[in-house]
Amino acid sequence: MLSPKRVKYRRCQKGRMRGKAYRGCDLNFGDFGLQATECGRISSKQIEASRVAIARHAKKTGKMFIRIFPDKPVSKKPAETRMGGGKGAPEYWVSVIRPGRMLFEIEGVTREVALQALTLASHKLPVKTKIVERGVTL
Repeated sequence: MLSPKRVKYRRCQKGRMRGKAYRGCDLNFGDFGLQATECGRISSKQIEASRVAIARHAKKTGKMFIRIFPDKPVSKKPAETRMGGGKGAPEYWVSVIRPGRMLFEIEGVTREVALQALTLASHKLPVKTKIVERGVTL
């Protein structure tokens, strides 16, 4: 699963997920892409599950591009722990997603294979998505 090799701070604040994505919202590498239509947080496990779904359906043909990286730690305190004692240890890593962000891209496969692969990947994600094609929005 994806996670940063090193970070400046081990724990970070939650932050807000308002607004739209102005960067990373165009098809840059592939012919078909999976674009988020709502905001949310995608964990590294969910990214990996989507990657596996695309890779299994597309077989060895084509090339896949993952456009997001989980660089934000989510901390959690152990169960049945009393109040106080500081912030919990980092539990997993997430990528903050805003509407318009391109999540995955595929090239080198037929239209039918790409649509089916990206649909399978979208079922693994906690945010609503749409499939976009170079020059056409589906």
